[in-house]
Amino acid sequence: MSTQLEYAKNNTLTPLMKRIARDEAISPLQILRFLKSGRLVIPLNKKHKIKKPCGIGFGLRTKINANIGTSTDKYQIEDELKKLDVAVKYGADTVMDLSVGGNLKKIRNRILKHSPVPVGTVPVYEIAVNAQISKKNLLKFDIDDILDILEAQASEGIDFFTIHAGVTKKSLNILKNNRRLLDIVSRGGAILASWIRYHKKENPFYEYFDKILDIAYKYDVTLSLGDALRPGSILDATDKAQISELKILGELNLCAKKRNVQVIIEGPGHVPLNQIEKNVALEKKICRGAPFYVLGPLVTDVASGYDHISSSIGGALAASFGADFLCYVTPSEHLRHPSVSDVKEGVIASRIAAHAADIAKKIKSATQWDKEMSLARKRRDWKRQIKLSIDPDKAKYYRTSSRPHLLDVCTMCGKYCSIKLMEECLRA
Repeated sequence: MSTQLEYAKNNTLTPLMKRIARDEAISPLQILRFLKSGRLVIPLNKKHKIKKPCGIGFGLRTKINANIGTSTDKYQIEDELKKLDVAVKYGADTVMDLSVGGNLKKIRNRILKHSPVPVGTVPVYEIAVNAQISKKNLLKFDIDDILDILEAQASEGIDFFTIHAGVTKKSLNILKNNRRLLDIVSRGGAILASWIRYHKKENPFYEYFDKILDIAYKYDVTLSLGDALRPGSILDATDKAQISELKILGELNLCAKKRNVQVIIEGPGHVPLNQIEKNVALEKKICRGAPFYVLGPLVTDVASGYDHISSSIGGALAASFGADFLCYVTPSEHLRHPSVSDVKEGVIASRIAAHAADIAKKIKSATQWDKEMSLARKRRDWKRQIKLSIDPDKAKYYRTSSRPHLLDVCTMCGKYCSIKLMEECLRA
Protein backbone atom coordinates (compact mmCIF):
# COMPACT_ATOMS: atom_id res chain seq x y z
CA MET A 1 0.00 0.00 0.00
CA SER A 2 1.47 3.37 -1.05
CA THR A 3 1.62 6.61 0.91
CA GLN A 4 -0.28 9.66 -0.29
CA LEU A 5 3.04 11.15 -1.43
CA GLU A 6 3.87 8.01 -3.38
CA TYR A 7 0.47 8.04 -5.08
CA ALA A 8 1.03 11.69 -6.00
CA LYS A 9 4.47 10.94 -7.47
CA ASN A 10 2.78 8.30 -9.63
CA ASN A 11 0.14 10.85 -10.70
CA THR A 12 -2.60 8.83 -9.02
CA LEU A 13 -5.50 10.80 -7.53
CA THR A 14 -6.76 9.12 -4.37
CA PRO A 15 -10.21 9.51 -2.77
CA LEU A 16 -8.51 11.36 0.10
CA MET A 17 -6.92 13.88 -2.28
CA LYS A 18 -10.29 14.42 -3.95
CA ARG A 19 -11.97 14.98 -0.60
CA ILE A 20 -9.37 17.57 0.45
CA ALA A 21 -9.85 19.31 -2.91
CA ARG A 22 -13.63 19.50 -2.31
CA ASP A 23 -13.14 20.82 1.21
CA GLU A 24 -10.73 23.50 -0.01
CA ALA A 25 -12.68 24.29 -3.20
CA ILE A 26 -9.63 23.80 -5.42
CA SER A 27 -8.76 21.40 -8.22
CA PRO A 28 -7.80 17.82 -7.25
CA LEU A 29 -4.89 18.15 -9.68
CA GLN A 30 -3.58 21.07 -7.64
CA ILE A 31 -3.68 18.91 -4.52
CA LEU A 32 -1.77 16.19 -6.36
CA ARG A 33 0.81 18.64 -7.73
CA PHE A 34 1.49 20.38 -4.40
CA LEU A 35 1.62 17.02 -2.58
CA LYS A 36 4.11 15.66 -5.11
CA SER A 37 6.36 18.70 -4.67
CA GLY A 38 6.33 18.40 -0.87
CA ARG A 39 4.57 21.74 -0.41
CA LEU A 40 1.45 20.07 0.99
CA VAL A 41 0.75 17.14 3.31
CA ILE A 42 -2.33 15.16 4.31
CA PRO A 43 -1.63 13.82 7.81
CA LEU A 44 -3.71 10.64 8.08
CA ASN A 45 -2.43 7.27 9.25
CA LYS A 46 -3.58 4.35 7.10
CA LYS A 47 -5.11 2.77 10.21
CA HIS A 48 -6.96 5.85 11.48
CA LYS A 49 -10.57 6.49 10.44
CA ILE A 50 -11.71 10.04 11.14
CA LYS A 51 -14.54 12.36 10.12
CA LYS A 52 -12.47 15.46 9.40
CA PRO A 53 -9.18 14.86 7.57
CA CYS A 54 -7.34 17.96 6.42
CA GLY A 55 -4.62 19.10 4.09
CA ILE A 56 -1.84 21.40 5.28
CA GLY A 57 0.26 23.50 2.96
CA PHE A 58 0.46 25.73 -0.07
CA GLY A 59 -2.79 26.95 -1.62
CA LEU A 60 -4.94 25.76 1.31
CA ARG A 61 -6.55 27.46 4.26
CA THR A 62 -4.16 28.03 7.16
CA LYS A 63 -4.72 25.21 9.64
CA ILE A 64 -4.46 25.29 13.42
CA ASN A 65 -3.46 22.70 16.00
CA ALA A 66 -4.53 22.48 19.64
CA ASN A 67 -2.29 20.78 22.18
CA ILE A 68 -4.00 18.71 24.85
CA GLY A 69 -2.76 15.99 27.19
CA THR A 70 -1.98 15.23 30.80
CA SER A 71 0.86 16.49 32.96
CA THR A 72 2.55 14.96 36.00
CA ASP A 73 0.23 17.08 38.16
CA LYS A 74 -2.96 16.91 36.08
CA TYR A 75 -3.75 13.53 34.56
CA GLN A 76 -7.54 13.12 34.41
CA ILE A 77 -8.33 11.86 30.91
CA GLU A 78 -11.95 13.06 31.05
CA ASP A 79 -10.69 16.64 31.35
CA GLU A 80 -8.53 16.17 28.27
CA LEU A 81 -11.45 14.77 26.28
CA LYS A 82 -13.47 17.86 27.20
CA LYS A 83 -10.60 20.00 25.89
CA LEU A 84 -10.60 17.94 22.70
CA ASP A 85 -14.32 18.55 22.20
CA VAL A 86 -13.97 22.29 22.80
CA ALA A 87 -10.94 22.56 20.51
CA VAL A 88 -12.75 20.86 17.63
CA LYS A 89 -15.98 22.79 18.24
CA TYR A 90 -14.18 26.12 17.86
CA GLY A 91 -12.14 25.19 14.83
CA ALA A 92 -9.01 23.16 15.58
CA ASP A 93 -8.01 21.18 12.49
CA THR A 94 -5.74 18.80 14.41
CA VAL A 95 -4.85 18.01 18.02
CA MET A 96 -1.64 16.80 19.63
CA ASP A 97 -1.57 14.54 22.67
CA LEU A 98 1.35 15.78 24.77
CA SER A 99 0.59 13.58 27.78
CA VAL A 100 3.32 12.79 30.31
CA GLY A 101 1.18 11.80 33.31
CA GLY A 102 -0.94 8.71 33.92
CA ASN A 103 -1.29 5.68 31.65
CA LEU A 104 -0.04 7.19 28.39
CA LYS A 105 -1.14 4.34 26.12
CA LYS A 106 -4.66 4.30 27.54
CA ILE A 107 -4.93 8.10 27.33
CA ARG A 108 -3.68 8.14 23.74
CA ASN A 109 -6.10 5.47 22.64
CA ARG A 110 -9.04 7.27 24.25
CA ILE A 111 -8.04 10.44 22.39
CA LEU A 112 -7.60 8.56 19.09
CA LYS A 113 -11.01 6.95 19.44
CA HIS A 114 -12.69 10.21 20.44
CA SER A 115 -11.08 12.61 17.97
CA PRO A 116 -12.76 13.46 14.64
CA VAL A 117 -9.56 15.22 13.48
CA PRO A 118 -5.95 14.04 12.94
CA VAL A 119 -3.94 13.33 16.10
CA GLY A 120 -0.24 13.94 16.63
CA THR A 121 2.21 13.05 19.40
CA VAL A 122 5.77 13.71 20.54
CA PRO A 123 6.99 10.11 20.95
CA VAL A 124 10.09 11.01 23.00
CA TYR A 125 7.75 11.93 25.86
CA GLU A 126 6.51 8.35 26.25
CA ILE A 127 10.02 7.03 25.69
CA ALA A 128 11.40 9.19 28.54
CA VAL A 129 8.45 8.46 30.85
CA ASN A 130 8.89 4.70 30.32
CA ALA A 131 12.61 4.97 31.05
CA GLN A 132 11.90 6.89 34.24
CA ILE A 133 9.42 4.26 35.39
CA SER A 134 11.42 1.17 34.46
CA LYS A 135 15.00 2.38 35.01
CA LYS A 136 14.54 5.36 37.34
CA ASN A 137 16.28 7.57 34.80
CA LEU A 138 14.46 9.32 31.96
CA LEU A 139 17.64 9.26 29.83
CA LYS A 140 18.18 5.49 29.95
CA PHE A 141 16.70 4.58 26.59
CA ASP A 142 18.19 3.49 23.29
CA ILE A 143 17.22 3.21 19.64
CA ASP A 144 15.33 -0.04 20.23
CA ASP A 145 13.14 1.69 22.84
CA ILE A 146 12.56 4.54 20.38
CA LEU A 147 11.57 2.28 17.51
CA ASP A 148 9.30 0.20 19.75
CA ILE A 149 7.33 3.27 20.79
CA LEU A 150 7.18 4.66 17.26
CA GLU A 151 5.89 1.34 15.94
CA ALA A 152 3.34 1.04 18.76
CA GLN A 153 1.99 4.57 18.33
CA ALA A 154 1.88 4.27 14.55
CA SER A 155 0.07 0.93 14.72
CA GLU A 156 -2.53 2.53 17.01
CA GLY A 157 -3.26 5.19 14.37
CA ILE A 158 -1.27 8.32 15.26
CA ASP A 159 -1.30 10.60 12.20
CA PHE A 160 1.81 12.73 12.74
CA PHE A 161 4.90 12.57 14.94
CA THR A 162 7.02 15.44 16.17
CA ILE A 163 10.56 14.09 15.74
CA HIS A 164 13.40 16.13 17.28
CA ALA A 165 16.11 14.96 14.89
CA GLY A 166 17.74 18.36 14.37
CA VAL A 167 19.32 18.74 17.80
CA THR A 168 22.68 17.07 17.18
CA LYS A 169 26.18 17.18 18.64
CA LYS A 170 27.03 19.83 16.07
CA SER A 171 24.03 22.05 16.73
CA LEU A 172 24.52 21.74 20.50
CA ASN A 173 28.13 22.91 20.11
CA ILE A 174 26.88 25.95 18.22
CA LEU A 175 24.42 26.59 21.06
CA LYS A 176 27.20 26.32 23.66
CA ASN A 177 29.45 28.70 21.75
CA ASN A 178 26.67 31.23 21.18
CA ARG A 179 24.89 31.33 24.52
CA ARG A 180 21.31 32.48 24.74
CA LEU A 181 19.17 34.02 27.45
CA LEU A 182 17.09 30.81 27.38
CA ASP A 183 19.03 27.84 26.09
CA ILE A 184 16.44 25.20 25.10
CA VAL A 185 12.74 25.61 25.91
CA SER A 186 11.50 22.63 23.89
CA ARG A 187 10.71 19.77 26.29
CA GLY A 188 11.60 17.15 23.69
CA GLY A 189 14.69 19.11 22.72
CA ALA A 190 15.86 19.36 26.32
CA ILE A 191 15.41 15.60 26.82
CA LEU A 192 17.48 14.79 23.74
CA ALA A 193 20.18 17.38 24.46
CA SER A 194 20.51 15.82 27.92
CA TRP A 195 20.58 12.32 26.34
CA ILE A 196 23.43 13.34 24.01
CA ARG A 197 25.47 14.67 26.92
CA TYR A 198 24.66 11.71 29.21
CA HIS A 199 25.51 8.99 26.66
CA LYS A 200 28.16 10.97 24.75
CA LYS A 201 26.54 9.76 21.53
CA GLU A 202 24.74 11.30 18.57
CA ASN A 203 20.99 11.95 18.78
CA PRO A 204 19.44 8.56 17.90
CA PHE A 205 16.53 10.23 16.10
CA TYR A 206 19.13 11.72 13.75
CA GLU A 207 21.55 8.80 13.56
CA TYR A 208 18.81 6.25 12.84
CA PHE A 209 16.52 8.51 10.84
CA ASP A 210 16.29 5.88 8.10
CA LYS A 211 14.71 3.41 10.54
CA ILE A 212 12.20 6.07 11.60
CA LEU A 213 11.35 6.56 7.93
CA ASP A 214 10.65 2.82 7.62
CA ILE A 215 7.91 3.09 10.25
CA ALA A 216 6.52 6.37 8.92
CA TYR A 217 6.29 4.91 5.42
CA LYS A 218 4.62 1.71 6.62
CA TYR A 219 1.69 3.61 8.16
CA ASP A 220 1.88 6.87 6.17
CA VAL A 221 2.64 8.84 9.32
CA THR A 222 3.58 12.44 8.56
CA LEU A 223 6.80 13.56 10.23
CA SER A 224 6.72 16.97 11.86
CA LEU A 225 10.43 17.73 12.17
CA GLY A 226 10.67 19.45 15.51
CA ASP A 227 12.44 22.71 16.29
CA ALA A 228 14.25 21.65 19.45
CA LEU A 229 16.35 24.82 19.27
CA ARG A 230 13.49 27.24 18.78
CA PRO A 231 13.98 30.53 20.63
CA GLY A 232 12.20 30.90 23.97
CA SER A 233 12.98 34.63 24.11
CA ILE A 234 12.60 37.22 21.38
CA LEU A 235 16.24 38.15 22.07
CA ASP A 236 17.34 34.67 20.96
CA ALA A 237 15.35 34.66 17.71
CA THR A 238 17.00 33.79 14.39
CA ASP A 239 20.33 32.98 16.01
CA LYS A 240 23.04 30.60 14.80
CA ALA A 241 21.72 27.63 16.77
CA GLN A 242 18.20 27.98 15.39
CA ILE A 243 19.43 28.30 11.80
CA SER A 244 21.89 25.42 12.15
CA GLU A 245 19.02 23.16 13.20
CA LEU A 246 16.83 24.41 10.35
CA LYS A 247 19.54 23.41 7.86
CA ILE A 248 19.61 19.90 9.33
CA LEU A 249 15.82 19.70 9.03
CA GLY A 250 16.13 20.74 5.39
CA GLU A 251 18.45 17.80 4.75
CA LEU A 252 16.17 15.37 6.58
CA ASN A 253 13.21 16.65 4.59
CA LEU A 254 14.95 15.58 1.39
CA CYS A 255 15.71 12.15 2.85
CA ALA A 256 12.08 11.68 3.82
CA LYS A 257 10.76 12.81 0.46
CA LYS A 258 12.96 10.27 -1.32
CA ARG A 259 11.39 7.60 0.88
CA ASN A 260 7.86 8.84 0.11
CA VAL A 261 7.27 10.10 3.66
CA GLN A 262 5.39 13.37 4.14
CA VAL A 263 7.09 16.13 6.15
CA ILE A 264 6.16 19.29 8.03
CA ILE A 265 8.84 21.62 9.41
CA GLU A 266 8.29 23.11 12.86
CA GLY A 267 9.24 26.71 13.46
CA PRO A 268 10.07 29.22 16.13
CA GLY A 269 8.38 30.15 19.25
CA HIS A 270 9.36 33.66 20.30
CA VAL A 271 10.13 36.05 17.42
CA PRO A 272 9.83 39.85 17.28
CA LEU A 273 7.57 41.29 14.60
CA ASN A 274 10.41 42.51 12.42
CA GLN A 275 11.96 39.02 12.11
CA ILE A 276 8.86 36.96 11.29
CA GLU A 277 8.98 37.46 7.51
CA LYS A 278 12.67 36.50 7.45
CA ASN A 279 11.99 33.32 9.44
CA VAL A 280 9.26 32.18 7.06
CA ALA A 281 11.40 32.96 4.02
CA LEU A 282 14.35 31.02 5.46
CA GLU A 283 12.24 27.93 6.13
CA LYS A 284 10.70 27.99 2.67
CA LYS A 285 14.13 28.34 1.06
CA ILE A 286 16.10 25.88 3.19
CA CYS A 287 13.32 23.28 3.34
CA ARG A 288 12.19 23.69 -0.28
CA GLY A 289 8.67 24.89 0.41
CA ALA A 290 7.73 22.21 2.96
CA PRO A 291 4.70 23.17 5.08
CA PHE A 292 5.76 25.41 7.97
CA TYR A 293 4.25 24.70 11.40
CA VAL A 294 4.84 27.57 13.84
CA LEU A 295 4.24 27.84 17.58
CA GLY A 296 2.73 31.31 17.60
CA PRO A 297 5.18 32.88 17.08
CA LEU A 298 4.92 34.98 20.24
CA VAL A 299 5.98 38.54 19.50
CA THR A 300 6.76 39.61 23.06
CA ASP A 301 7.86 37.85 26.24
CA VAL A 302 5.85 39.95 28.73
CA ALA A 303 2.24 38.97 27.93
CA SER A 304 1.81 36.38 30.70
CA GLY A 305 -1.88 35.56 30.96
CA TYR A 306 -2.42 36.95 27.46
CA ASP A 307 0.06 34.92 25.46
CA HIS A 308 -2.77 33.75 23.20
CA ILE A 309 -2.98 37.36 21.98
CA SER A 310 0.79 37.69 21.54
CA SER A 311 0.71 34.39 19.65
CA SER A 312 -2.21 35.37 17.42
CA ILE A 313 -0.43 38.57 16.36
CA GLY A 314 2.64 36.60 15.36
CA GLY A 315 0.61 33.79 13.84
CA ALA A 316 -1.35 36.15 11.61
CA LEU A 317 1.85 37.71 10.31
CA ALA A 318 3.68 34.39 9.87
CA ALA A 319 0.78 32.84 7.98
CA SER A 320 0.33 35.92 5.80
CA PHE A 321 4.01 35.51 4.80
CA GLY A 322 3.52 31.84 3.98
CA ALA A 323 3.38 29.72 7.16
CA ASP A 324 0.83 26.95 6.72
CA PHE A 325 0.02 25.60 10.17
CA LEU A 326 -0.35 27.44 13.49
CA CYS A 327 0.03 25.76 16.85
CA TYR A 328 -2.24 27.55 19.26
CA VAL A 329 -1.05 29.13 22.50
CA THR A 330 -3.40 29.46 25.47
CA PRO A 331 -3.66 32.28 28.04
CA SER A 332 -2.05 29.95 30.58
CA GLU A 333 1.15 29.43 28.54
CA HIS A 334 4.26 29.55 30.78
CA LEU A 335 2.07 29.57 33.90
CA ARG A 336 0.02 26.38 34.34
CA HIS A 337 -1.62 23.37 32.73
CA PRO A 338 -4.44 24.77 30.54
CA SER A 339 -8.10 24.49 31.50
CA VAL A 340 -10.99 23.83 29.13
CA SER A 341 -11.63 27.58 29.05
CA ASP A 342 -7.96 28.25 28.23
CA VAL A 343 -8.17 25.81 25.31
CA LYS A 344 -11.23 27.59 23.94
CA GLU A 345 -9.56 31.00 24.16
CA GLY A 346 -6.39 29.67 22.55
CA VAL A 347 -8.20 28.03 19.64
CA ILE A 348 -10.32 31.08 18.90
CA ALA A 349 -7.33 33.45 19.00
CA SER A 350 -5.39 31.16 16.66
CA ARG A 351 -8.35 30.74 14.35
CA ILE A 352 -8.77 34.51 14.04
CA ALA A 353 -5.07 34.75 13.15
CA ALA A 354 -5.37 31.99 10.55
CA HIS A 355 -8.44 33.55 8.97
CA ALA A 356 -6.86 37.01 8.85
CA ALA A 357 -3.86 35.50 7.07
CA ASP A 358 -6.09 33.62 4.62
CA ILE A 359 -7.63 36.92 3.54
CA ALA A 360 -4.11 38.20 2.83
CA LYS A 361 -3.34 34.95 0.97
CA LYS A 362 -6.43 35.58 -1.18
CA ILE A 363 -8.16 32.36 -0.16
CA LYS A 364 -11.56 32.87 -1.77
CA SER A 365 -13.59 31.21 0.97
CA ALA A 366 -12.02 33.49 3.60
CA THR A 367 -12.92 36.69 1.77
CA GLN A 368 -16.40 35.37 1.03
CA TRP A 369 -17.00 34.74 4.73
CA ASP A 370 -16.15 38.35 5.55
CA LYS A 371 -18.34 39.56 2.69
CA GLU A 372 -21.31 37.67 4.07
CA MET A 373 -20.72 39.16 7.52
CA SER A 374 -20.54 42.67 6.07
CA LEU A 375 -23.82 42.15 4.23
CA ALA A 376 -25.45 40.87 7.42
CA ARG A 377 -24.26 43.99 9.27
CA LYS A 378 -25.54 46.23 6.50
CA ARG A 379 -28.96 44.59 6.84
CA ARG A 380 -28.67 44.64 10.63
CA ASP A 381 -29.44 40.95 10.55
CA TRP A 382 -28.37 39.97 14.04
CA LYS A 383 -29.14 36.26 13.75
CA ARG A 384 -27.02 36.01 10.62
CA GLN A 385 -24.16 37.98 12.22
CA ILE A 386 -24.18 35.65 15.22
CA LYS A 387 -24.20 32.56 13.00
CA LEU A 388 -21.26 33.85 10.93
CA SER A 389 -19.12 34.68 13.98
CA ILE A 390 -16.07 32.60 14.86
CA ASP A 391 -17.61 32.25 18.34
CA PRO A 392 -21.41 32.34 17.86
CA ASP A 393 -22.02 31.59 21.55
CA LYS A 394 -20.18 34.69 22.72
CA ALA A 395 -21.70 36.85 19.98
CA LYS A 396 -25.18 35.71 21.00
CA TYR A 397 -24.44 36.38 24.66
CA TYR A 398 -23.34 39.95 23.98
CA ARG A 399 -26.37 40.64 21.79
CA THR A 400 -28.94 39.22 24.19
CA SER A 401 -27.36 40.63 27.36
CA SER A 402 -27.84 44.24 26.23
CA ARG A 403 -31.11 44.71 24.36
CA PRO A 404 -31.73 48.06 22.60
CA HIS A 405 -35.03 49.93 22.59
CA LEU A 406 -34.96 49.77 18.78
CA LEU A 407 -34.48 46.13 17.79
CA ASP A 408 -32.81 46.86 14.45
CA VAL A 409 -29.80 48.53 16.09
CA CYS A 410 -27.47 47.75 19.03
CA THR A 411 -26.96 49.56 22.32
CA MET A 412 -23.63 51.03 21.23
CA CYS A 413 -25.16 53.63 18.89
CA GLY A 414 -28.92 53.19 19.37
CA LYS A 415 -30.91 55.69 17.33
CA TYR A 416 -27.65 57.19 16.05
CA CYS A 417 -26.63 53.97 14.26
CA SER A 418 -24.49 55.01 11.28
CA ILE A 419 -25.61 52.09 9.12
CA LYS A 420 -29.30 52.90 9.68
CA LEU A 421 -28.75 56.63 9.14
CA MET A 422 -26.98 56.00 5.83
CA GLU A 423 -29.66 53.58 4.72
CA GLU A 424 -32.24 56.32 5.17
CA CYS A 425 -29.91 58.96 3.70
CA LEU A 426 -29.21 57.07 0.48
CA ARG A 427 -32.83 56.01 0.11
CA ALA A 428 -33.93 59.66 -0.15
